[in-house]
Amino acid sequence: MTELRTLKVALLGCGNVGAQVARILLDDADMLASRAGARLELVGIAVRNLGAPREVELPRALFTTDAETLVKDADLVIELMGGIEPARTLILTAIRNGACVVTGNKALVAKDGPTLHEEADKAGVQLSYEAAVAGAIPILRPIRDSLSGDRITRVLGIVNGTTNFILDQMDSTGAQFADALAEAQRLGYAEADPTADVEGYDAASKAAILASLSFHTRFSLDDVYCEGISAVTAADIAAAKDAGFVIKLLAIAEKLGATGTETGAGTGVSVRVHPTLLPREHPLAAVRGAFNAVFIEAENAGELMFYGQGAGGKPTASAVMGDLISAARSIVLGGPGRAETTTGQVSALPISAAVTSYYIGLDVADQPGVLARIAQLFAEHGVSIEIMRQTIHRDADSNVESAELRIVTHRASEAALAATVEAVKGLDVINSVTSVLRVEGV
Repeated sequence: MTELRTLKVALLGCGNVGAQVARILLDDADMLASRAGARLELVGIAVRNLGAPREVELPRALFTTDAETLVKDADLVIELMGGIEPARTLILTAIRNGACVVTGNKALVAKDGPTLHEEADKAGVQLSYEAAVAGAIPILRPIRDSLSGDRITRVLGIVNGTTNFILDQMDSTGAQFADALAEAQRLGYAEADPTADVEGYDAASKAAILASLSFHTRFSLDDVYCEGISAVTAADIAAAKDAGFVIKLLAIAEKLGATGTETGAGTGVSVRVHPTLLPREHPLAAVRGAFNAVFIEAENAGELMFYGQGAGGKPTASAVMGDLISAARSIVLGGPGRAETTTGQVSALPISAAVTSYYIGLDVADQPGVLARIAQLFAEHGVSIEIMRQTIHRDADSNVESAELRIVTHRASEAALAATVEAVKGLDVINSVTSVLRVEGV
């Protein structure tokens, strides 16, 4: 039997995910060797605090605070530290010393992915980051490899488990946002400072990565329009439910214009994150709790959905190990690292060019001609109404009647829809605009 070569593996970071990766490398060494074609020897784990408690009992001799020396002597480097620095410098050092790199650092890949890829291309090594998007769900490799012979036209993703849990709690129990967030924190789904999740920043990083692979163009975090869920109210959730919708925080990347699926105010790719109404029959509407899912539309493959656990030590470690085996095999076989392609070179479009539908809630005077005036104003702005529902309310104190209108538009450019809402606010029969949310799947 041929003696397998040994590849040195350096691990940067030993949090929940890093500890599970180390455990797998040590406990499943024989299985990994058979699949990689080489023995994967964990030669060190770089951490900031040698004495910090770990989720998994690991040999103390593996730990070091000297990350720079560790990466210079490795064949494979796994970066699970998070943050921009020193992770960026350490990854570049590893690449320039000929190591393949596996990372779960979504913020770094979204912010500076082009630089990392360029350096990996120069060095002929593999840069992989499956764990950066949707945890255990294999989504980046299917987009990069399985769908490389197709044209993806739209990607819709629930890629943040914290916000999905909060919105699901609000939908299923009627809870207010603050109460649902507190429950997410109690269960460990949300951090003490949940800003990155609830304001959409985490999902925006993942949207940039998904768009880059789907449309063969390197997009950065700056190209992503971002809105979080902190302004979503229990009343919004209830109104959506009454109209047959559920609210999800979606990461959306879609091609627009002459070469795409829709015609907006430009040709290119719209990348955005925002609360979105989905019909309850849409596959993504059934994604509950802290789970993630990514829904893809492609010219030939049609509609595809990838579903699973979007976070957690063991699930995310599974994605890291998949990338590690792939990188190890590229070294064993002597080929260049598998990189994403950048042949698309399409422009990132501003949110004004996005093509979507709106759900608009209006409190209006209950008098003749109101509906006609509103419908006329929509027509003047080139926006077609698909659904209009009216409910009459009587104030118990004043005995004055008002009407609640709920309007769902046909798809139009964001610019036209926003202008329509602004014009509606100026009508003297409008008491207030109670809700404006984007709609997909209709």
